[in-house]
Amino acid sequence: MRTPFALAKLRPTHLVAWLLVLIFTLPLLADNPNRRVLIRDITSVEGVRDNMLVGYGLVVGLNRTGDSQQTYFTVQTLANAMQKMGVLISPAQVEVKNVASVFITASLPPFARPGAKLDVTVSSVGDAKSLVGGVLLMSALHGPDGQIYAEAQGPLIMGGYSAGNGANGKEVNSTTVGSIPNGGIVERDVSVDLHDFKTVSLLLRNPDFTTAKDVADAINQEFHKLVATALDNSRVDVSVADAGAVSVPLLISRVQNLVLRIDTPAKIVINERTGTIVLGGDVKLTPVSVIHGNLSIEVVTSYTVAPIPGAGGFNEQTRPVGPGGQQSDNSGGLSQSPNSGAGGRGMDRTVNPNPTEALVPQTSVNVTDAPAQTMRLDEGANVDELVNGLHAIGATSRDVVAILQAIKAQGGLQADLEVQ
Repeated sequence: MRTPFALAKLRPTHLVAWLLVLIFTLPLLADNPNRRVLIRDITSVEGVRDNMLVGYGLVVGLNRTGDSQQTYFTVQTLANAMQKMGVLISPAQVEVKNVASVFITASLPPFARPGAKLDVTVSSVGDAKSLVGGVLLMSALHGPDGQIYAEAQGPLIMGGYSAGNGANGKEVNSTTVGSIPNGGIVERDVSVDLHDFKTVSLLLRNPDFTTAKDVADAINQEFHKLVATALDNSRVDVSVADAGAVSVPLLISRVQNLVLRIDTPAKIVINERTGTIVLGGDVKLTPVSVIHGNLSIEVVTSYTVAPIPGAGGFNEQTRPVGPGGQQSDNSGGLSQSPNSGAGGRGMDRTVNPNPTEALVPQTSVNVTDAPAQTMRLDEGANVDELVNGLHAIGATSRDVVAILQAIKAQGGLQADLEVQ
């Protein structure tokens, strides 16, 4: 009988090749590959970052969905823009509805050169109903220091729309926020000269002393000498001179592509509003017993139609009417009756509505007390087993949140518990 794989039939060269594959593969299989990451994925280079830009401008060409006359700064801005074009008008005489004031935001990437394109976001400032179909006029984008770093202009692309008005209208997403792809142009050089770097500082996105030490050890092992030092839990310095790199960009590229094994900290993040529980790392529990019972109290109020005692439908009262259609009352006076003819005598009929039924509230209280469920976890159990066990005994997500908080207060949860 033939077998799909037999070591006896392998040639010696093939056998050596398979043994080499197993030798180099077994350490990788023993180590969890999901925890092996590149240094570039967990760190950033100090000084190499984005910069926020903001500006103010006008969007024109709207279909009578712009700012109203009460938005004075829009009228004032339009008058100033017209004055720069050589048209002198008074803001009190301006009344247009196809113009809206907006804020423009953008992110200036590192090493941006003059002429580079930026994506900008445009947001309404006043009471404009919609920016659909609008065009942004040329506006300056300022940095945190107040200097102009870019200019923005162009037609808006909206991610939403509105149809109809009032109760018959429908709006999808936002119609007062739009974007202009490549609508901004960089005007000032803000690039960083890496050749002046004497030290390359790597900043950890998730500060941790162990991870910082592992990053430094991986870099030193790559260069076979001491070139990196972990200063604290979030910063690792790499000496450019000691590394002997030809250039700083090549040094950064070589360091960022090193593979590192990281350990996820034991942490539980709980969102009480949504009942969401996120577990990080291998969270362990000490021996713990959980007793869970359900007590629900439901109060229901319903309304039923019941007859009113003593009600007889319509109550008719008859009083005599004097000559000329005058009605006599108990005081001896006469009053004009609209039901009697001129000069005649008759009877005045007064009809008073008297309802015979009414809505009567009926309140009922239902109390359900389920027997308590008990669950015990032995030494070495993790939170995943706890959550699965709690769901098995009928606990809801919010019950799990409360139980985890109680176990943490008791000291049985060996992890950080963050409640949002």
